[in-house]
Amino acid sequence: MLQQDWIWGLIGGLMIGGAGALFLLLNGRIMGASGIIGGLADGSGRGNWAERVAFLAGLVLVPPLLAGLVDEIDTHLTDNLWLLVAAGLLVGFGTRLANGCTSGHGVCGISRLSWRGIAATLVYLLAGGLTVAAFRYLMGAI
Repeated sequence: MLQQDWIWGLIGGLMIGGAGALFLLLNGRIMGASGIIGGLADGSGRGNWAERVAFLAGLVLVPPLLAGLVDEIDTHLTDNLWLLVAAGLLVGFGTRLANGCTSGHGVCGISRLSWRGIAATLVYLLAGGLTVAAFRYLMGAI
């Protein structure tokens, strides 16, 4: 039987792209998740805190609601708690270092032909690939 998992990636990509376009059209701002979270954390987003909280609530609540549409999803997530914590901290550090995340640079930046978004996306994809290769083949962690 032909593996059809790519369809879920396509649907997810279309949903993220559509949400990014809608966010830009309705708010005139880029849908960067790290910027939305950062504005809540540092207080710079007080003027539109309800919108930011609604966006984050959607990120957290929609996946469990849609989980009933599929039998089981194997994420290959590790059971190593320290590896997950380290990965989360590194992602957080990287988004601050790059002034944005995958949704800001990768989805919204590339779609607007932003050289900064394209460069950031290429760098974090390369860094992610090298990190996975190092953890998988050199350390046997993944």
